[in-house]
Amino acid sequence: MERYLIVCPFLFLSGLVDSIAGGGGLISFPAFIFAGVPMHVILGTSKLGAFPGAIVAALRFAKSGYVRWKTAIPCGVIAFLGAAFGATIALRLNERFIQSMMFVVLPVVAFNVMRNRDMVSDDRMSDLSEKKLLVYSLLIALFIGMYDGFYGPGTGTFLLLAFTGLAKLNTKEAAGITKIVNLSADVGALCTFSANGKVDVGLGIAAAVFCMIGSYIGSGLVVNNGQKIVRPVVLVVLVLLFAKLLMGA
Repeated sequence: MERYLIVCPFLFLSGLVDSIAGGGGLISFPAFIFAGVPMHVILGTSKLGAFPGAIVAALRFAKSGYVRWKTAIPCGVIAFLGAAFGATIALRLNERFIQSMMFVVLPVVAFNVMRNRDMVSDDRMSDLSEKKLLVYSLLIALFIGMYDGFYGPGTGTFLLLAFTGLAKLNTKEAAGITKIVNLSADVGALCTFSANGKVDVGLGIAAAVFCMIGSYIGSGLVVNNGQKIVRPVVLVVLVLLFAKLLMGA
């Protein structure tokens, strides 16, 4: 029961911020660690907890017309395969090594967010050709999908920054494709971890319910407020994880 009391409130917050700016894993991972869940089980269970919320977020963005389906569908397929491959690698590594990755991930996320001080406006149109846009998007989906399966925290933030910075999409379009790619990667990783017995189903389902509620609320905030919400939430996520790492150091 103690695990549920620790994990569920944090998963609500994780779903909320992930649907707005990505990076929900930066909150959910510490929650599972505080609850004493083994690292490989965290990797699998966190996917079960996150992907129903990702479905809700993706549906809300699609309903609002912010998903470029010609780009999002092939990216989703590639992300699924990349995440399955990344999860396979993670299962072969020592759990302590994976946990130490958090000390590397956080500075990288912080650097990218601070470097992109002014995220792209909501009305900017990509100046890339459809072919170049698809190629860049597929590469983004593949490599970040592999990372999502291998580890995960910060995936949504990396995707959002990559789709705005490399694919030249505006914030809402980038966020829409990010939700499809993130969902596909979560499912690919979940299938791999589940097949290897690394998913706590009960805890994952409870986490999923709270994450889904947070995602629904957060997606509505993005649709209504766009750019004004994205960056502040990313920074809040980073501050929270910094605090967690300092306490655990």
